[in-house]
Amino acid sequence: MSERTIRTDLVIIGAGPVGLFAVFEAGLLGLRCHLVDNLDKIGGQCAELYPDKPIYDIPAVPRCTGQELIDRLLEQCRPFEPQFHLREQAERLERAEDGLWRITTSAGTRLEAPAVAIAAGAGSFVPRRLPLPAAEQFEGRSLFYAVRESEAFRGRRLVVAGGGDSALDWVLALQPIAATIALVHRRDEFRAAPDSVERMRRLAATGALRLVIGQISALEGQGGELEAVRVKLQDGREERLVCDRLLAFYGLKMELGPLAQWGLALEKGLVKVDTEAFETNLPGVFAIGDICTYPGKLKLILSGFHEAALMCQKAFRYCRPEERLVFRYTTSSTDLQKKLGVL
Repeated sequence: MSERTIRTDLVIIGAGPVGLFAVFEAGLLGLRCHLVDNLDKIGGQCAELYPDKPIYDIPAVPRCTGQELIDRLLEQCRPFEPQFHLREQAERLERAEDGLWRITTSAGTRLEAPAVAIAAGAGSFVPRRLPLPAAEQFEGRSLFYAVRESEAFRGRRLVVAGGGDSALDWVLALQPIAATIALVHRRDEFRAAPDSVERMRRLAATGALRLVIGQISALEGQGGELEAVRVKLQDGREERLVCDRLLAFYGLKMELGPLAQWGLALEKGLVKVDTEAFETNLPGVFAIGDICTYPGKLKLILSGFHEAALMCQKAFRYCRPEERLVFRYTTSSTDLQKKLGVL
């Protein structure tokens, strides 16, 4: 894992709606942004949990889906060219030698900036782990909760566990390159797209993959290398599936994650901030959106937008201490309109 250092003005942890609107507000002030998110897509909870669910309380937008909101926010902030670091979790926060804040991610990326905004929603999305005592010794070596490179599974004897879109998508994608492949799910009903389920069943009918209805009850192997998994079937019998790689897709859960160790003042699992600029107890580190708490806090997207706007005003002072902050309106400022590409 190689480390590289990137310097920017503002590092935003979380690429959900509040983080994206913070890019827009920061861009109006001339601040460059890098965003870190451990999901593989932009949009946070809106894109991951309810992309098709209608939202009715966005000002001036009577109705839109979660994904439509993300698409519009991306269009709005696109003139400011935000840089995204997806599939990366912000693991460490520390002061660099020159006083900047340094964020180190799970991929070894180092981001240094005068200001950091935590816009991580209710926390980080992390995979639900296989609930077996022996699982930890195999994790990262032969047991995985995500696919980084498909080629890593070429020629492998593969078992995929789960019944949602991730499980079905990767079964279909990896079946042509795996030596053998089996799908294990606790019941013969799936939460994935109907087309994916139909394609999987056709492959199972031809013997191109095995469909096993049951739950993984034990792992066999040593030195972190799997040799087989045992599956408890619905009738109580146990079946042994020979494999050297296991992909477990049991969904995602929310955790505060590594930021709980960053020295931030916390209250009931949320980050305490002031209401002047939504700054934490660490100067130059802010928290906006559902992750922050203060008296009267409302967990609404529109509240997060307000918090992002005030946060950026204070972040500007850390990023441009020698410059005077001039407040301008997008309706009347030709300079801002040029930045937005409307002139």
